[in-house]
Amino acid sequence: MEVGNWAIQNWGLMNVFELAYQALMSTEIDEKINLVNELSEFKNNQTLNYQSNFHQQSISTPGKPEKPILVRFQSVPKRDKSDMGLIKTIHAICHIEFNAINLALDAVYRFQNMPDKFYQDWIQVALEESQHFNLINHYLIKIGYQYGDFQTHNGLWKMTTDTDYDVLARMALVPRALGARGLDVTPNIKKKFKHSNFKTMVKILDTIFADEINHVKIGNYWFHILCQQRFLDPIQTFDQLVKKHIGNQLRGPFNIEARKLANFSQQELDYLQS
Repeated sequence: MEVGNWAIQNWGLMNVFELAYQALMSTEIDEKINLVNELSEFKNNQTLNYQSNFHQQSISTPGKPEKPILVRFQSVPKRDKSDMGLIKTIHAICHIEFNAINLALDAVYRFQNMPDKFYQDWIQVALEESQHFNLINHYLIKIGYQYGDFQTHNGLWKMTTDTDYDVLARMALVPRALGARGLDVTPNIKKKFKHSNFKTMVKILDTIFADEINHVKIGNYWFHILCQQRFLDPIQTFDQLVKKHIGNQLRGPFNIEARKLANFSQQELDYLQS
């Protein structure tokens, strides 16, 4: 029988990997968000099978609409403090949040044989990222624009494909490096909007910021669990992965207070600042 758009699997439970994959590869924004909402409902109703099997494959491009057009990072013009520059900044944040939906869905889809809580955590992250996307896209529409109106780049997804070989690498570098970088830069972005014609963005960014602290915290939790299971030193392991995939030290300045709230240890903060 059918529940929503999903087919019931064995024992009345549904294959979480298959459902995450379908949401991940959906090219329609509204459909993708609806599928994420349904996936979250199934999680809450305890109708997901987290120990099923589904074939994994590397995904060069996840489901996305035809626009925005993706270009190389170097081809995206720098945004100034003019009204149009700030509108393009809002669009860039909207793109980050759309990517973040796919990042969370890929974490669910890609890594089998993890505890049930791992998948529940990242389904929750996908749900909240979809809510962030809606907040910003609705605001873009209110000011006369929408997601897809400007060119952008695909740098966030590249790190996802670069780390699809190991859940530890993914937890180290997507939430703990890219996600935590968002915590670092948000206060300065808020200042730009505070004294502009787009003050509504300050409240939207406050909502996103609070959720993102928890998303980074989730990444921290699973990174440390995996290090413990493999008898690895977390700081040395993180350093090795940063050098392997990023090539140099992480850029500061760092939002120390936000990173503390996201459960970075003092030793990790000392490493970053050194």
